[in-house]
Amino acid sequence: MPQIKNRKPTRLKNYNYSENGFYFVTICTKNREEFFGNIEHEKMNLNEYGEIAKNCWLEIPNHFPYCVLDEFIIMPNHVHGILVIKNDDAHNNSTDNPAGKPAGKPVGNRHACSLQSQSQSQQNRQYQKIPIIIGSFKSAITKIIHKKLSYFGWQKSFHDHIICNEKSLYNIRNYIVNNPFKWDLDENNLNIFRN
Repeated sequence: MPQIKNRKPTRLKNYNYSENGFYFVTICTKNREEFFGNIEHEKMNLNEYGEIAKNCWLEIPNHFPYCVLDEFIIMPNHVHGILVIKNDDAHNNSTDNPAGKPAGKPVGNRHACSLQSQSQSQQNRQYQKIPIIIGSFKSAITKIIHKKLSYFGWQKSFHDHIICNEKSLYNIRNYIVNNPFKWDLDENNLNIFRN
């Protein structure tokens, strides 16, 4: 029987991704295929699927009231964005959460979960806010795009960085805004490896 390869964990060990704070996330399409448009003259031009991704991103606070959007950009094959979690005490201390678990109840299959056996801390992560938001975002886009493009897909999971101070926030905002200007050097731009 072939061995199942363990993927490298992408989340910070023992960190609660439901905590108040700023989170920089990057979500890539499967095989980094350019589904969302192209860069021309250092400007991102969204196509139909890019507009779907943008609209779904802007909808996040309507589905997750504890989440505020900061800077973001839809690139040809990935999404960069800063999500801000703002929990209020009333929500965290509600009686429907007696165990003190992070708010948010799973619906259906957790999109970012592995089928392999998981430790208790890994299992609890599927109920944390950032993974739930990203899983729902990816699922919504996939459902809409699959009506026209059946082979659209995402890489498993996502990359994140917990923003700890104002300087880091400033630098990441600039990185996001300037991403189209640096597309020719971007590691996600597979065309630079083909030339």
